[in-house]
Amino acid sequence: MSAGERIDSKKAPEPVGLYPHARRVGNLLFLSGVGPRERGSKAIPGVELDAAGNIVSYDIETQCHSVFRNVRYILEDAGSSWERLVDVTVYLTDMKRDFPTYNRLWAEYFKDNPPCRTTLEINALPTPIAIELKCIATIGDA
Repeated sequence: MSAGERIDSKKAPEPVGLYPHARRVGNLLFLSGVGPRERGSKAIPGVELDAAGNIVSYDIETQCHSVFRNVRYILEDAGSSWERLVDVTVYLTDMKRDFPTYNRLWAEYFKDNPPCRTTLEINALPTPIAIELKCIATIGDA
């Protein structure tokens, strides 16, 4: 059985490991974890690092806007759209601090037809980011 068609966006940030931005299997699109970095840059929107690469401060609102934009890029490059998201798993590194802002922005971005959502707090992400999304969307004639 095939792993599905590989999708690599030309607008979303380059993956930090060996994985595609997404895979299409039938009428479903499975996105790899998407963070707030920007394509062509190691800088992370809303994050200030010290010389050793440790987080000095971060702005979760800036990161949320950026991660939502990156998800949209991948969906559109794959032939899907924001409105076709059906399930999103959200990873936050500081639920107590960041959930209220993230939840407010979520309601703005998904006011009309929100997908299913699970939000988890995790200890760390592979890069110095505070949020990452794992998404499933429909694609094609579904």
